[in-house]
Amino acid sequence: MAVSGSKDFEPNVAEYIEEAFERCGIELRTGYDARTARRSLNLLFADWANRGLNRWTMKQFTQTVAKDISEYPVGTITLNVSASGSFSVGETITGGTSAATASIITKPSSTSMTLTVPSGTFTSGETITGGTSAATTTTTSVASLEDVQATIDILSGVVRRDDSDISITRISRDDYLSIATKSTTGRPTQFYVDRQITPVVKIWPTPENNTDQFIYDRLVRIDDADTSVNSVEVPFRFYPCLAAGLAYYISLKRAPDRIQILKALYEEEFIRAAEEDRDKADITLVPAYSFISAVS
Repeated sequence: MAVSGSKDFEPNVAEYIEEAFERCGIELRTGYDARTARRSLNLLFADWANRGLNRWTMKQFTQTVAKDISEYPVGTITLNVSASGSFSVGETITGGTSAATASIITKPSSTSMTLTVPSGTFTSGETITGGTSAATTTTTSVASLEDVQATIDILSGVVRRDDSDISITRISRDDYLSIATKSTTGRPTQFYVDRQITPVVKIWPTPENNTDQFIYDRLVRIDDADTSVNSVEVPFRFYPCLAAGLAYYISLKRAPDRIQILKALYEEEFIRAAEEDRDKADITLVPAYSFISAVS
């Protein structure tokens, strides 16, 4: 018999829910059944984020730094305006109605600017004023924090200058707090990730120009399961883990007699998927010369 010749099997949210209900030994009957299952699926995605099981959502991000600004959102906050040309990179802007403030990081176009995390919320249609240039313009949209709040963590980073990349070291909150003079300027060599609801990254020394680039790999959230016809943002190799995890989550509410077996199956599938979801590279171990001398 001939094989199908297709490799496009991709269950949508509804099919995962049906599979999970069948594993629980119950039928999907009502709209509420589907809604509560989608909620469980989104909570499962949060569990995967905590376990670090979504490396396929790693995104490389390039942040052009701004002179004398050491704190940046982990992602992009864009404010659309009538005109951005008269404003200066690095200056603070203030909303005339909202009194919100933020610093300009870049001006990607003549009608937009990227910002640090605002203090307050800019409103659409208000006048903003530059603290250094005294320039004014009108906002044409509300700055969204969605891209930044979708960030789970930063994995690694480099600072690029003149097409040359230098590794930058991640430090802890205590190490960053212990830096005596945070206003020291230079080429950044260290960064600290402040994992708030709107996460920010603090780099040190504070940038000395507007041209260096901080390039980092960030881990972002899996797209939500909003409707039953949505596709699920997971690669083929994670389908069994997803189905097992959703069945376990639903059993907690609808099939308590199957909790133990479904939990065991989920953990087994998770371990298998997690062991596969890793970098595969050669490693060479070289014993220290002092150890060899001591043995001989």
